Amino acid sequence: MAFIRATGKHRRPTRVHRGSANAAGIAGLAAVGVVGSLASPALAATGEKADVHETGLTQAIDMGGSLAQHVSDQAGEQQAAAEQAKAEAAAKKKAAEAKAEAKKRAEEARKKAAEKAKKEREAKERAERAAEAKRAKLNAFVSPIAGSYVSTGYQASSGLWSSGSHTGIDFHAGIGTSVRSVAAGEVVEAGNGGAYGNNVVIKHNDGTYTQYGHLSSIEVSVGQSVTSGQEIALSGNTGNTTGPHLHFEARTGADYGSDIDPVSYLRQHGVNV
Repeated sequence: MAFIRATGKHRRPTRVHRGSANAAGIAGLAAVGVVGSLASPALAATGEKADVHETGLTQAIDMGGSLAQHVSDQAGEQQAAAEQAKAEAAAKKKAAEAKAEAKKRAEEARKKAAEKAKKEREAKERAERAAEAKRAKLNAFVSPIAGSYVSTGYQASSGLWSSGSHTGIDFHAGIGTSVRSVAAGEVVEAGNGGAYGNNVVIKHNDGTYTQYGHLSSIEVSVGQSVTSGQEIALSGNTGNTTGPHLHFEARTGADYGSDIDPVSYLRQHGVNV
């Protein structure tokens, strides 16, 4: 078949015409997209499944939602991690403070215990010293007359004594001078002793006895306990005597005839006579 070329002059569309056509095409596509979007609910109502690839708009919306969710999840995870780190830091701080407080309380308790132990030790030492002082006082010996001296010695010979010799020693003392027990003990005799006049005999803790004669008055009684240095009588001039003084004897027994050297006896117990 022969084609007959149309007569007349043909030209390419102008730029304005091409632009108008493109614009119309784009408008048409937009209209189709809008119609398609509006038709989607209708299709869904009729049970027909729309293909997500049919429109670019639905695809873009889905992608935007997933990205937002991802960002939201990531922000939530970061916040949870920050809160956990903060909680852990607070717990560590609290644990450190509790440890420091416990250490402080332990140190205070240790100091209190050490102070208590020190006080108890000091109290025990004071009690021991007091007990020792008491024992020392009980066992201590003193001179029967304070600040006096021996005027007549032991076993001095004279017809003044029935035995022919002095059975004790005489301390210089005027009438009414304080007479002391030379050591702790118990009174076994208190009263008239014949030639000794008013006299006192004391049994001491070591089993020895001492006698005090020619007294003007007696201040103790039989069975009474006395301490070292306690006043038991006042010196005088009673009994067989030539003048006021204190006759002092040291004995191994309570009776006459058991005498021992009173000077040696006192010196052995630390009394300087």
